[in-house]
Amino acid sequence: ASFSISLHKVDNITVMIKTRPGVLTTCQIRLKNRSVSELKIKPGEIVTFTFSCGNPEKYFIMEIQKNIDCVSGPCPFGDVYLYPPGLPRLNRTFIWDVKASTKAGLELKFSTPWLRQIEPGERCPDSISYNINSCIDMATVNIGTFCRNGSVSRVKLLGGVVMSLHLPWDSSLNSSGFNIANRASIKRLCIIESILKGESSITLMSPNYPLGFPEDELMTWQFVIPSNMRASVFFHNYSLSNCERKEERVEYYIPGSLSNPEVFKLSDSQPANIAGSFNLSLQGCDQDAQNPGILRLLFQVIVQHPQLDENVTHLVDLSKEWNMTVTIHFEGWPSHIPLMSEPICLICKDPRTCDRVMTLVSGTVYKISFLCKDLSRLRITAEKGISCVDLRWCQKKIYSLSVPKAITQLPIGLHKFIWRLLAPDLINIEITSPSLKLQQHIPEQRCNTSYSYGIVSATSETELNVGVFCPGGSIEKIQMRNNVTISLKTFGKGFLNESNHQDLKMSFVPHIKDECIFTVSPDPKAKVYLQTPNWPYGLPPYVSISWHVIVPSKQVAHLGFSKDRMGIACETGRAYVNIKEETSGAEETVRREDELLPEPRNMYHDFWVNVSNCKPVDKTQLTLQFWVTFADKQIDLGVILAVVAGAGVLVAIGLTVCCVKKKKKKSQNPMVGVYNSNVNTQVPGKRGLFPKERKNNESHVYAVIDDAVVYGHLLKESNGSVTPEVDVYRPFDGPVGSLPPSPPPFSFRKDIKRSSITEEPPPLMDTDHDTYTFAHQKSGQPEDNGDTNEKYNGDTSMSLLENKEQDGLVE
Repeated sequence: ASFSISLHKVDNITVMIKTRPGVLTTCQIRLKNRSVSELKIKPGEIVTFTFSCGNPEKYFIMEIQKNIDCVSGPCPFGDVYLYPPGLPRLNRTFIWDVKASTKAGLELKFSTPWLRQIEPGERCPDSISYNINSCIDMATVNIGTFCRNGSVSRVKLLGGVVMSLHLPWDSSLNSSGFNIANRASIKRLCIIESILKGESSITLMSPNYPLGFPEDELMTWQFVIPSNMRASVFFHNYSLSNCERKEERVEYYIPGSLSNPEVFKLSDSQPANIAGSFNLSLQGCDQDAQNPGILRLLFQVIVQHPQLDENVTHLVDLSKEWNMTVTIHFEGWPSHIPLMSEPICLICKDPRTCDRVMTLVSGTVYKISFLCKDLSRLRITAEKGISCVDLRWCQKKIYSLSVPKAITQLPIGLHKFIWRLLAPDLINIEITSPSLKLQQHIPEQRCNTSYSYGIVSATSETELNVGVFCPGGSIEKIQMRNNVTISLKTFGKGFLNESNHQDLKMSFVPHIKDECIFTVSPDPKAKVYLQTPNWPYGLPPYVSISWHVIVPSKQVAHLGFSKDRMGIACETGRAYVNIKEETSGAEETVRREDELLPEPRNMYHDFWVNVSNCKPVDKTQLTLQFWVTFADKQIDLGVILAVVAGAGVLVAIGLTVCCVKKKKKKSQNPMVGVYNSNVNTQVPGKRGLFPKERKNNESHVYAVIDDAVVYGHLLKESNGSVTPEVDVYRPFDGPVGSLPPSPPPFSFRKDIKRSSITEEPPPLMDTDHDTYTFAHQKSGQPEDNGDTNEKYNGDTSMSLLENKEQDGLVE
């Protein structure tokens, strides 16, 4: 196709066709008698040309520049047209270079849909962009780059302006979209007007951004907003120059304000919840010539409808708290930064101090309100520090690790509450949950509560992830040797109801040997899984962990491991698993890393499980899991039968003794086991009637005892499971009265050590104590306990106290 461009000299327009930068061209511009790679058409010229290829837009670009002189003559104010017509379809840039005096102002007024400022390097969706530069004397300042479809309606400039419009080769735009008007001097670098009609957000930048704002300059943004809307300003990116004189600042002019202009530093929180229109100005300073620095600013203005509860304030009383911060923030903070186009939620400490993120500190009372349609997009993250320096003072104190009501009463969900517990050397930390107890979150027993605790024990060099726990388990207490961080994290909306029942507490305790000790009191009806900390990465080298498992008195525990070996090989040291019941004489079960773990076993008493790590030869660390179940203790059938048989024997012996006594009474023989009839038996305390004390007379000596009453050995069980005490008299250590004390009742006990051999009662011996002594039967009298006499070799004079002492030594 052939193109003819005719330029009138009065229009002062120049057209240039250039090769695209970075493209190796194989296409040429053909004139009447020659071919060229570039073409320049000056004012007053008419040029006809063609391209040697069918797709010249791949190789060429076009610039159309119009010079307007408003200094030496009148300016052609009004609409700006795209001239000349009939241009080839190439990427093209229209440039209007307007020269004007600094005593006058120029105004660029844009037609709807107005403009939107973009950051350097950002592209417009339709590839149509405007660039505005201000020219003061010999200096050029880049006011900014803009796309269509925005809120910037006018730009007023001091002095000349260079306006550029970039169009892609396939654009059908035939209007520049703006006009130029003459205005009086604005006495500042520029004024940018933005019209925000409904809920919207706009991002604006200082001139030359991201380079420096001109030294000691002033510019203004005018925001036209309906009076029934609310606007808030946020500075997202700024830097300050090094000032020699004056101070860099921003000034707000708000209609109706009693303190106009309101001056703020760039580092201050900027005004929010502004009703209607306002102006914002940026003022530079005189910079240090040697080190000027850079003043720049990128900010956002958000316009919202007033909220229904914008006048509702919430009291947050942190006056009684200590070393605590409460941060109210948007969801995903701080890793996720919401897009500027996303709906915004604001937290306000007062009607004009609002922000997307607000931190409240302990010791203060706040009245906060929210500018947010959906409060579910807001979260709370709080942190509290507890430390101990002197154990003598802090060991007596129990700290409650519960979320304060000042937080739970807010209409915002709690995301996380962190307690940082700091203890010096030789002071450790104990965490208890007396009523709810804690459950370790593992695949076999997952937490389904509305919140959980993540517990980490750490020093400056190492960190041990103790685990994730939730209420409703079997762990009553956790003792840790290092500083501890506890993170309460919520899930869903149920925490508000469950927060009233929190019972987690902590205290500082003396030094413990292990890295961590768990005290476990399981529910007898549940199967409890316990595993080593730092799961699944394994225990760090040389770390020792212990579990103290409480077994109810009427229950028997069943202990088992989830795998048969530890699964590691040690480079240095040994890894051990130790199991021991908490009872006298209990044997300790020990397994090394190269041995099989113990088979499932029954535990009849409280017991300990200890896991000690070595330094493994490879990266695989020690991970171990075990489980505990409970069952009711079963009484042995043989024991029941033996007890019944023993009771029968006792009944038979009792009947026999009664018959023998009656027979002897009839024969008027002396009674077996009666006191000497010659002794005066007056009421105790009547010393005049009984001059001799019992320890000096023989009133306490039996005349005779029938061997038939020595029947204690008949109660011995053949399997040795129950050893009843022999029915003998105990020594009396108190003051001796005139009457003997009543004989003690039978008592039965279970021996700690069980013997498989039936033992006879030990012989009785004389002692120095005031004891009842049994007289020997005459050799001529009948003997019913020949086996017993053979066992004791006829010595029946040992006291019961001595018998007990010897029995205790045997045990």
